[in-house]
Amino acid sequence: MKKILKAVCIILGIIVAVVVVLVIVLVILLIKGASSPAVPLNYTQDTATGGAIEAAYMKTGSFEVAYYEEDTEEGFEKYEVYYPAELETAGQKYPVVVYANGTGVKSSRCKALLEHLASWGFIVIGNEDMDSWSGLSSEKCLNYLITQNDDSESRFYGKVDLERVGMTGHSQGGVAVFNAITEHEHSGIYKAAVALSPTNEELALALEWPYDPAKVKIPVFILAGTEGDFEVQTVIPLDKMQVMYEKVNAPKMMARRTGCEHGDMAYQADGYVTAWFMWLLQDDEEAGRAFTGENPEILINDLYQDQRIDLYEE
Repeated sequence: MKKILKAVCIILGIIVAVVVVLVIVLVILLIKGASSPAVPLNYTQDTATGGAIEAAYMKTGSFEVAYYEEDTEEGFEKYEVYYPAELETAGQKYPVVVYANGTGVKSSRCKALLEHLASWGFIVIGNEDMDSWSGLSSEKCLNYLITQNDDSESRFYGKVDLERVGMTGHSQGGVAVFNAITEHEHSGIYKAAVALSPTNEELALALEWPYDPAKVKIPVFILAGTEGDFEVQTVIPLDKMQVMYEKVNAPKMMARRTGCEHGDMAYQADGYVTAWFMWLLQDDEEAGRAFTGENPEILINDLYQDQRIDLYEE
């Protein structure tokens, strides 16, 4: 009997040890995943493009990029700002893009994406918010830049072009885009927006992330992917994307990138995201040709489907 009990104790000890090891490994993997890049560092070189304009704006821009962060007592930990390095000595203002995080993907994990936009001459600001849907942390980011623009001790003093402000975000961050540009004190400052795979209204409501596309008053570009059940059946099915699009009563566009899964949509359409902001915030006519004229490039780009363009209000 004692031998049996001893054997059982040994077996239980082994099981407990194995479970402990598995838990430790799982925790390590989760920690690694939470800090590893969500956007590949070389995505601008490795992502396929289907048109000359998309390819041009997928490349790194001409500006050297600098970075500044400032801790905050807010729940989103810190402000993270990428900007053209010349800003610190140049006597001019720079347009702004505010970035909203997807679920579980802090801005620090999207460094390459934010750096890319900054290399095209934008001040790009994000944060570490894990609950971005309301647009509140994005509102606070914008307010931070407004305050810095008025602070003679700040490197951003007089350098923030508040007449040229854009907003983008992925997944839950796509919901934040709609709320940031419609529901907050400084919503009226925004001039252009991009929502990347925004959580559809029905699912967002179930998650208690309400938003209303009908309140949008500025040009908005809605993008999604066509691959993976999570993207096309859960987050943003085509029929729900079309309903969302129809509700927008402002200049608008939509398209789906073929073969692209949910996580990849954060960056794989970045050539056109950058072109959109270059056109609307920097008056870049070449970038605008991707979306306007007799033959907008995006309509003949084989990497995109379900395109709709309604940019001019009647």
